[in-house]
Amino acid sequence: MKKIREIKAGTMNVDEFIADKIRDIQLAVGDGLAINALSGGVDSSVVTALGHRALGDRLKTFFIDNGLMRQGEPARVAADFRKLGIRVEVLDASKAFLTALKGIADPEEKREAITQTFYKKIFGRLVVKSGAKHLLQGTILTDVDETVAGIKRQHNVFAQLGIDPQKAFGYQILEPLIELRKEGVRKVGQGLGLPESMFARIPFPGPGLAARVIGEATPARIALVRRATAILEAALKDVPAFQYLAILHEDRVTGMRNRKRVFGNQIEIRCWDSLDARTARPTRLPYDTLEAVAKKITRTIPEVVSVTYNITSKPTSTIEAV
Repeated sequence: MKKIREIKAGTMNVDEFIADKIRDIQLAVGDGLAINALSGGVDSSVVTALGHRALGDRLKTFFIDNGLMRQGEPARVAADFRKLGIRVEVLDASKAFLTALKGIADPEEKREAITQTFYKKIFGRLVVKSGAKHLLQGTILTDVDETVAGIKRQHNVFAQLGIDPQKAFGYQILEPLIELRKEGVRKVGQGLGLPESMFARIPFPGPGLAARVIGEATPARIALVRRATAILEAALKDVPAFQYLAILHEDRVTGMRNRKRVFGNQIEIRCWDSLDARTARPTRLPYDTLEAVAKKITRTIPEVVSVTYNITSKPTSTIEAV
């Protein structure tokens, strides 16, 4: 396996990088069409803008609503990109993804179910329908590192595992950001003229909220962690952290409501200080902030009786739980 040469954020020439990648995309696609999926995350937003700079309308952009996104995210992301002159078609594929996840609790099996559903079932059909021969995606170097090291299987890593996307799915994958880590991707987004709300937003995992449900990601459990996520993100929106997230634990815990014992759910909060996600330290949030979030979650979501805060650095912890 050929080692990927890292381009460090501190020394990269952003304008030169953008020009090089635009040329690479144009040479690879030629006069044909390319296709990409936009999730609204930093990496996918930057690669979408880069691809449209290179190909214009010959890049067809879809938002695959997998039923695992945050509250109102599909419509909001499509509207944000429409303001930039980029048309995004929203495709409701939630039934296919939630069906694929049914009965699966193992983290790697969940990721594989999402990968196969996305690349083979959903995107494979879109590629055939569109006539595109290339998929443009926002894989970054940290995704590759974690997958190859066996830390967790990132859904968008193939060649580094010996998987030929052409043979497996019927199309080639272009990864213009693969030499960068998150800090570098943010610089490219800024260089492309994206609004700060896009290139500086907190990361969100490829498997969506399924990566934040420990155990089986049922529709009800996804809905619960979606509500907790909305509360947490509203509370921490002004905190200058790398990332923050809510995780739904699998086991029920003892709690009290109306002076009676109940068995309810436990939400774990994580908030991280990091540059590139390779290492991270828990943000030292004020106790009053944590207490307010815990009260809001337990009062708003009756199924939750306990809220905890992760205080373990990466390593040994990881940023996401699944």
